[in-house]
Amino acid sequence: MPPTLRGGDLSRLRQLNALTAIAALRAAGPLTLSTLAERTGLSRPSTKEVVDELMTLGWVEETPPAQGTVGRPARRYRFRAGSGYLVGLDIGGHNIRAALADLNGVILSETRQPVEPDTPLPERLAAIERAVASCLTLGGKTIEDVWILAAGTIGVITAEGRILYCAAIPAWTGFDLAGHLRRLFPCEVLVENDSRLAARAEAVRGAARDVDDVVFLHVGRRMGAAVIIDGKVHRGFGAAAGEIAMLPQAQLFDASDHLQNCAIIPEGTPPADAAGYTLAAARAGDPVALAAVEQYVEDLAVGTSAMVLLLDPQVVVLGGGFSRSADVLLPPLRARLERACMRLPDLRASTLGDECVVTGAIDYAVAHLDDQHFTPDAPLPTPR
Repeated sequence: MPPTLRGGDLSRLRQLNALTAIAALRAAGPLTLSTLAERTGLSRPSTKEVVDELMTLGWVEETPPAQGTVGRPARRYRFRAGSGYLVGLDIGGHNIRAALADLNGVILSETRQPVEPDTPLPERLAAIERAVASCLTLGGKTIEDVWILAAGTIGVITAEGRILYCAAIPAWTGFDLAGHLRRLFPCEVLVENDSRLAARAEAVRGAARDVDDVVFLHVGRRMGAAVIIDGKVHRGFGAAAGEIAMLPQAQLFDASDHLQNCAIIPEGTPPADAAGYTLAAARAGDPVALAAVEQYVEDLAVGTSAMVLLLDPQVVVLGGGFSRSADVLLPPLRARLERACMRLPDLRASTLGDECVVTGAIDYAVAHLDDQHFTPDAPLPTPR
């Protein structure tokens, strides 16, 4: 992790000015001094002083002039997002995805390792190491360049990063995932439920941007859910909010079986492709596939309507792998929610698909970085 400055290194006012400048450059850089002064409300001399200090600290750099520029161009400055790096992990039942991003959350490389729900624990952990190593190699970085690794996985996750319960991966129950990752990787480690990370990604860069109250449906070969209340992903007192699939009456846990075990699926179709085959056939009008979709949506609507009636969200987002077939799933789901709910929320398809968890892990790491170092009460770190 980056070393932090002590209290006497920057005066309170200078630190606030520095944080204001960093925020402006991260939001819209590169900027000239004059534009940065306008964005921050500082005088131009004060802005120059702040930028010079941030350049000395390594947080800001001057950008080269654009090719073909005539005359002497105004100097432009940007946040050094490459001062450090973030890794996001999606540890699912069937795949482990890793992503490498800069400190602004811009994803630079991604890799995937296939696994199965019954993959033995040592092999699953080895696949995590391979996914991270491959992602770093593809991005031209090493683990020493990484400041934060954020992982999302299936199950009820304690605040300390232990998996309290996981029905989809039995060997996962009771495992101290955060502790294991901290022994593997010499950086800060965060662990969170995968559906909550997916909901965060939709709120930051997907279908739920600028929406305060959201129900997120994480639909795929397994079902998950998360809620956003007043613009924040809600974890609950015991970090178990959104686990409605655990309630048998909600009819969510086995709902995907209707799509994965449809009679029209050809023998020998890989399990990963089974539901997709059914959904494609339904799109083409196959009556057996359409009946399977109807049964799936019937189950999906039970738990979803319960969440909608409880939260009264502005938006319901259909996310995860099945969201690629939102054109098939959303119309019948909308019809059922309209019958069951007092007020029908806006139903939207994810813009991130099955990349939502690993993207949300990166966004979680960015938010943690901001909370730790780029808020008025936080010490401003020095990049490596």
